[in-house]
Amino acid sequence: MRLLKRMIQRLLVFALGALAVWLIAFVFFDFADKKLPVALAVAVTYGFGAYVVLPRAIRLGLKILQRGRVPSYTLTGDGFPGDPVNIALVGTMEELRAAFATAGWFEADELGAKSSWKMVQAFLFNRSYPTAPFSTLYLFGRGQDVGFQLPIGDSPRKRHHVRFWGMGANEVDASLDAESFWQDSVRPPDGQRALWVGAGTKDTGFSLTKLSFQITHATDADTNEERDFLIAELQKRGLIANVRAHQPSERIALGKVNRYVTDGMVAVADLSPPPA
Repeated sequence: MRLLKRMIQRLLVFALGALAVWLIAFVFFDFADKKLPVALAVAVTYGFGAYVVLPRAIRLGLKILQRGRVPSYTLTGDGFPGDPVNIALVGTMEELRAAFATAGWFEADELGAKSSWKMVQAFLFNRSYPTAPFSTLYLFGRGQDVGFQLPIGDSPRKRHHVRFWGMGANEVDASLDAESFWQDSVRPPDGQRALWVGAGTKDTGFSLTKLSFQITHATDADTNEERDFLIAELQKRGLIANVRAHQPSERIALGKVNRYVTDGMVAVADLSPPPA
């Protein structure tokens, strides 16, 4: 019975993929090709397929496969694994912002039409944009609450960056292994002490996402090195204390925030007030 269910799921996903390709190649492109020059028709079809049809088809396919699990990584808008969770800081939102500002990092602009267009211009002409927006990754059922970045040189294509999702003390309960815990969460108030779960990576250029072929940053594969770099940046300025590392799936004590379970190595530290 289980094998039959899996076969039916895969057939449905295959049919969904075939429908998406047919819609893009034989419906939308055929329509655009009759109305626009070939080059423009190809460009418009690419945008329609990569940013409208394929992301929705992928999300629907993942729902059909019912791949629910406690993640050790974030998810992209398409439902694919994103950046791994590799850092957690304890404190308020004000302390988090103050720590990265003191360390010389920039808070990312909110993603929108204006910031996206500015980012495209910076990317194409290699112009500096230290507060460039981040694409949205998902954890706890929502996009990141805040993000920080440190440009590498003047190029917008290379940067250290980290996204954070806040988990308030009142949201932590005994059922941390439950899938629902990771999918039902709201951002804690700015003044509330919270666990800020982060995913830090280093951008090294640009690439295309798999399956949906969207333009995105290419990242360095060694996220352990980036985690260590992040901790060192904050630690050498006295912005964090009580730094510790935790093995996969180990429960960790976090004072008022109780405990947190992870499937990957996470560096945890308490935020400290910036030195005078």
